[in-house]
Amino acid sequence: MYYVVRVTSSQERITADILQNKSEKSNADIYSIVLSEGMRGYLIVEANDENTVRNLIMDEPHVKGMLPKPLGEEDLTRMLEVKASSQEIGINDEIEFTGGPFKGYKAKVIKIAQTKDEITVELMDVAVPIPVTTKANTARVIKKAEKPGS
Repeated sequence: MYYVVRVTSSQERITADILQNKSEKSNADIYSIVLSEGMRGYLIVEANDENTVRNLIMDEPHVKGMLPKPLGEEDLTRMLEVKASSQEIGINDEIEFTGGPFKGYKAKVIKIAQTKDEITVELMDVAVPIPVTTKANTARVIKKAEKPGS
């Protein structure tokens, strides 16, 4: 079964790491801990029973509690269904920020961290180019980089 655990918002990754380490040390029957970007303030823990999860989260920092009903397989699939990305950002692409503190600024992509869904860019039209790392979903591609040999 899948159990939804409430955690402090923005502390999901740290809490998931803590719970994973604790489950490995205690040999608890925890099968997986799911961290979904679309579910801020929540983790999903797969385990045999509710008591196993309650013992895992007991006295842990950033854990606020657990939802009373477990999720079924179809509920979990519906919640975690990945929406197809409408754009692929590549290195040397020119992007424009659509949100956040740099909204409206243009930049050139210099690095991509796929696992964290982050990009590192250099702002254009500034006196000194400074690398800035931000979430990829705050930008849209305005010009794809030219491929070598094109």
